[in-house]
Amino acid sequence: MSDFAWMAWTWQTALFFVGIASLLFVMTVLAVYRSETERVGILRIPTTRGDRLFISLLGAAFIHLAWLGLVGPDLWWAFGLSLVYAAGAFRYV
Repeated sequence: MSDFAWMAWTWQTALFFVGIASLLFVMTVLAVYRSETERVGILRIPTTRGDRLFISLLGAAFIHLAWLGLVGPDLWWAFGLSLVYAAGAFRYV
């Protein structure tokens, strides 16, 4: 474990990376077993599931940064708002 001493590994950090890895795994399995078709949504550009995942992760990062700057360190509401944003991105983008 001393090899990882350069980074502050906490259970929250590990959970974040496990979550990202799980999302990538699920998206890979979906791409293998269900064909991806591009959709044109509210942005008027063709997007795939991977594109919508990237847009939702990028938006979640901006939501959390804005929440930290404007409200403070209690991020549970920002997390909920990010989930709503991700659902909207997968549905309408």
